[in-house]
Amino acid sequence: MCIIDNYRQKNKLYITQSHLIYSYVMNRLTVLFIIVLGVCFAPSHSFGQHQSINTSKIDSLLDKLSGKNKFMGSVTIRKHDQILYSRACGFSDVQGHLNATPETKYRIGSISKMFTATMIFQLIEEHKLSLETKLSTYFSGIPNADKITISDLLSHRSGIFNITEDSTYSEWHTAKQTQLAMLDRMKAHPSVFEPDTKTEYSNSNYILLGYILETITGKSYADNLKTRIADKIGLKNTYYGNKTQPSKNESFSYSLDDGRWTQEPETDMSIPGGAGAIVSTPNDLTHFITALFNGDLISKASLDSMTTIREGLGRGIFRIPFGTHTGFGHNGGIDKFASGLSYFPDDSLSFAVCTNGLDYNLNAVAIGVLQICYNMPYEIPSLEEFAVDPKILKTYEGIYSSNGVPVKIKITIKNNKLTAQASGQPPFPLDVVSNTEFRFNEAGIKISFKKEHELVIEQGGQETIFSKE
Repeated sequence: MCIIDNYRQKNKLYITQSHLIYSYVMNRLTVLFIIVLGVCFAPSHSFGQHQSINTSKIDSLLDKLSGKNKFMGSVTIRKHDQILYSRACGFSDVQGHLNATPETKYRIGSISKMFTATMIFQLIEEHKLSLETKLSTYFSGIPNADKITISDLLSHRSGIFNITEDSTYSEWHTAKQTQLAMLDRMKAHPSVFEPDTKTEYSNSNYILLGYILETITGKSYADNLKTRIADKIGLKNTYYGNKTQPSKNESFSYSLDDGRWTQEPETDMSIPGGAGAIVSTPNDLTHFITALFNGDLISKASLDSMTTIREGLGRGIFRIPFGTHTGFGHNGGIDKFASGLSYFPDDSLSFAVCTNGLDYNLNAVAIGVLQICYNMPYEIPSLEEFAVDPKILKTYEGIYSSNGVPVKIKITIKNNKLTAQASGQPPFPLDVVSNTEFRFNEAGIKISFKKEHELVIEQGGQETIFSKE
């Protein structure tokens, strides 16, 4: 079941020129493939005052995904302070038959890092901390603590072992943990690299930043989140999580098992802390990121520091490319929850998606919604399964190239399915549309074999022809 919120309204857009490139940081290899094939300069669009958002097409996409048990969750699109679209699909509690609503709360995982970074910058503005402050000021027992700075923690340049990759993590992640126990685990692992020599994502950085926030203020992370952000800008459904309570419209997370949603065990929220313990809604998330970029939470100088990208990461934020537009945001995952948040300053546009059940690629959902928002050509996936004669598939195998395109495409068969691979990148499976047409929904790519010894790649309304070598 999908519920359409009454916030949806018809709003206006304006048109510019570009091509679509959009992905979260976990899909960089896919983005490389899109960039190489995207030099066809398909049109891109921006939001202005003369064109309506196609809410019915977004509805159709979410209807298709939820109807095929591919997606349970919520989506919100906001421009400035106005919500253009808000919708929830599926259940917050499958066993209890509780439908999700736009007010349903989800664990947002690593999007929490944006909130933590914001509060750390508030402390810096209050002269209680600096980017150069050493970790040893607070936790001297962490390896290299005398070399690691607050900036290193914010930028994932500390070299501290990522505690969620501990080999025993699955044995203790559902039980309440003390700060001392978490610190002891971090101390037990040597540094992965020397501080400030490279960038490597580690949840430990933001767990520690959460502890530092508590140490400096003498208040819990939950209290800081409430007073420094939620109460300040009016977030009514954002707070530090605990054991899920369906009676409070909090959702469980699920995996799909033989066509049925199966509830996942819950990580105890004493573990992720400042790295991933917040629960929220897409409505609140878009409100938060809009307020952040409007200067309602930190100064412009702090925001500039936060959004300065080094080796792919900022300080608690990622850059998100979308055609000629540059967005900023974060993605998150915890248990079987998955989420994404982005803001495009040129259009004052924010977008958030939170899911508690996904049998599809979250990036593909985001791409679809944003392509529709920007009036880009987008074909809603059929999600139907077709069988193609293995003899036909065999004729498609080979290496294909195209004049002016600096990659080759290798087509192979794996587990009776076609697989495509661009030069220097990992292979990806192709879903069958017909005997001659296949799709890679994550990147919005359609590959057709309508002529012998030739394939055509369609993306963003443009076509590129490759010939078999």
